Amino acid sequence: MSDGRGDNGDRGEAVLAIFQRGADFTRELLAENERLRTRINGIETRQQEAAQSPGDWDKLRHELIHRIENLESENRDILEQLQQVESENQQFAERYIEIEEENNNLANLYVASYQLHSTLDPSEVLRIIVEIVINLIGAEIFCVYVCPENANLLEPVASEGADLDQFPEIEIGHGPVGEAVAQGNVVCSDADGDSGVALSDQVPIVAIPLRVEDLPVGAIAVHRLLQQKAGFSALDHELFTLLAGHAATAIFASRLYAQSERKLSTIQGFIDLLTK
Repeated sequence: MSDGRGDNGDRGEAVLAIFQRGADFTRELLAENERLRTRINGIETRQQEAAQSPGDWDKLRHELIHRIENLESENRDILEQLQQVESENQQFAERYIEIEEENNNLANLYVASYQLHSTLDPSEVLRIIVEIVINLIGAEIFCVYVCPENANLLEPVASEGADLDQFPEIEIGHGPVGEAVAQGNVVCSDADGDSGVALSDQVPIVAIPLRVEDLPVGAIAVHRLLQQKAGFSALDHELFTLLAGHAATAIFASRLYAQSERKLSTIQGFIDLLTK
């Protein structure tokens, strides 16, 4: 026969076990419920963010557009600065070429001046003047005149492009060349040399007086330029001035030297006759 309290004890333990399992299940339900609630809160948060995202994307898009516009503006500014720098570089390059040309012109002027005063031979002086007019001025047809002593005339002594006899004597003060020598001013004309008109009737395109102070020495009359010569440049006018002074001085000095040589030869001959 079994003990009643033993049976009651077993049933009590069984009931406690049932309550314990129920408590554990309840805790599990509560934990699962908490997990579900957390997931629901997360989903609701994402839903709210998703609901707010169109506005955020619009704001971001506007910011990006504004940034792009700023970058494009900066790019335009950089391009303008680059173009300005390129323009300045082009100007520097052009100025460098101009300076090189000016240096070359100055060198030519120096060489021409040096050559004019490098000899006292009258024929050599005339040859140098002719070379300067051809090579530096670019004249095709021209004549060099010299004024004899105690004369009011200009006699042709050297020419290029035409025979010397085609250039007549010129009275100082008459015609473009004679007036240029009388006044001491370079005279330029827009007239082009006409091959169908005699040189004696043509108006020279430039008349350069050769004077030493107020004393007329000669003149240079240019009737036609070379085909590749479009017109007169600043260097040409500098050469006109150089020839008006230095060529006149060279001719005058060579003439004085030739006269002194002739006088010296005459005196030496006279002395030789006396000593014989």
